[in-house]
Amino acid sequence: MRFSRSLVPLALAAALGGCFGGAKPPATLYTLSPAAPDPGTITRTASAGQAVTIAVPVIDKALRTTRVAVDRGPTQVQYVKDVQLVDEPDRLFQRLLSETVRRTTGRVVLDPSQSTLDPGLLVTGQLQKFGYDSGTGQVVVQYDAALSTEGGSHIESRRFTGTAPSDGTAATVGSALNDAANQVAADVAKWIGG
Repeated sequence: MRFSRSLVPLALAAALGGCFGGAKPPATLYTLSPAAPDPGTITRTASAGQAVTIAVPVIDKALRTTRVAVDRGPTQVQYVKDVQLVDEPDRLFQRLLSETVRRTTGRVVLDPSQSTLDPGLLVTGQLQKFGYDSGTGQVVVQYDAALSTEGGSHIESRRFTGTAPSDGTAATVGSALNDAANQVAADVAKWIGG
């Protein structure tokens, strides 16, 4: 699957004007779409401690926006012109990761709001990069993940990085971000296993 485009109806676009700082919202918003095939209806059960809860990752202020960051070096961040996300990268990535784990493993995947049932394995982390690197000419998604069993009796951590070529324009950044994010999500799902 490719990077999804959500067209915003005109009436809704007018209502969303305040969400974009009073500026005219873009005609097209981008989201992440799972590359793993949809298995259809899934019914699963899990023994105590075997479910997986995937937390929304931590992000820094440069990424806490619906714009896509351009890394111009260690002290400069800009944003890709004419690319707007439907939500901030942390929530988009958490949903993509949850769905990828659900589609590619036999695990019961819980949202953090359901974790009172039995959080099982808890996946937390920090989304270090989610944007275009002008130095390498690639989109980079980098996620530092931690996996802990219930009660924290066993903890593992690992860095996952996905890249995809892009020229840094709206025409290529969207699909490249989706490709890179899906690389990371697939690798994390394999790490979780099950």
